[in-house]
Amino acid sequence: MVPAFNEAGVIGPVLMELATHEPHWPVLVVNDGSHDGTAAEAAHAGATVVSVPFNVGVGGAMRTGFLYALRNNFDAVVQVDADGQHDPAAVSALLAALSDADIVIGARFAGEGEYQVRGPRRWAMRGLAAVLSRITGTRLTDVTSGFRATGPAALPLFARDYPQEYLGDTVESLVLAHKAGLRIAQVPVAMRPRAAGQPSQSPLRATAYLLRAALVLLLAVVRRRPPMPSSEWVA
Repeated sequence: MVPAFNEAGVIGPVLMELATHEPHWPVLVVNDGSHDGTAAEAAHAGATVVSVPFNVGVGGAMRTGFLYALRNNFDAVVQVDADGQHDPAAVSALLAALSDADIVIGARFAGEGEYQVRGPRRWAMRGLAAVLSRITGTRLTDVTSGFRATGPAALPLFARDYPQEYLGDTVESLVLAHKAGLRIAQVPVAMRPRAAGQPSQSPLRATAYLLRAALVLLLAVVRRRPPMPSSEWVA
């Protein structure tokens, strides 16, 4: 699944690379209210496209995708960013790790590649990882990574309750999954520079949001544990 907002300049090559590495897996692009030709480029590249009429953010787009997967009887979902930063060669490792976990994070800071984050943003990311590692009882080094695989036990929960706020889709979703009794793991991956376009958040705004994520994390911890949806549930 590829959530995409105004990525017409790069999504075509990203999808072609995905097809090269995982030719047997169908690809869903959730067009998150784009104002450019993202939907048309994705369809031209052979992806199934679901368009959201206005921009709802990554969390909202992912919830749409999880619901699509649930309604169409998929067993697993791999989230891949539309900007080319996630290496499709690592998708198979994420899927393989689902044999022992319900959610697998592609971790940038686990010994693979040379991706670096410095300054307050890095401090905040380390702090979040340390707290979530303690909460989940699993060593996690990159809890804000959006490169993830989600297995069948987590799909109904995420289709119904996936957090939609910025960073809620990464940080809060892990707390949500842990409270529901789901298993979380990570595998090391290498991260690449964006192939085109601009990041949705400037470094300053990203730092502010990461600090805000500490509050999101606190609220997620104190919220009541959500009941797991029944096997028949489909929104």
